[in-house]
Amino acid sequence: MDDSTATTPPAGVPARGPAEPSAARMAISWLRDLTLSVILAIIVILFVYQPVKVEGTSMMPSLVDQERIFINKFVYRFGLADIGRGDTVVFWFPQDTSKSYIKRVIGIPGDTVEVRNGTVYVNGHALNEPYVPEIYRDHASMPPRTVEPDHYFVLGDHRSSSNDSRTWWTVPRSYIYGKAVFVYWPLQRLGVLH
Repeated sequence: MDDSTATTPPAGVPARGPAEPSAARMAISWLRDLTLSVILAIIVILFVYQPVKVEGTSMMPSLVDQERIFINKFVYRFGLADIGRGDTVVFWFPQDTSKSYIKRVIGIPGDTVEVRNGTVYVNGHALNEPYVPEIYRDHASMPPRTVEPDHYFVLGDHRSSSNDSRTWWTVPRSYIYGKAVFVYWPLQRLGVLH
């Protein structure tokens, strides 16, 4: 036996469907959704991804002047990944912390870094650097130096046009606040950074 019930309206009373939502209720629902979206966007921008504009040519050809990229601020801040050799990082410039720089990590704590006629050696081995085209290399040299704990040796990919660790030495770990991960503008360069 079925225990469902249905009520039939009395004779002469028209049957009604579900009530239509009022304009005020729809506006409140829309505002709630918009507010939630804005809060989530702020959380993502503050703690995970941040848009950044590249200024200068020191990272060419990997990154070009006026290019727009996203940096991941979450991965280093919460220890989800270590800063590794080859990472492209954004950091406060050690000699003027009002400026941000973007460079590639070459030496990690404990590494001995040397530059001989433009060729970089890490722990006595020549570094394979396919991201530095021949036309962007220079022939500068730097004697061997060991990267201190919690510091990183960084270089620009455009070696003949980069103000980097060869000049002012290393970047403290606490100054590094993001890893460059994705180019979003201009559209013809859209893609993941390597």
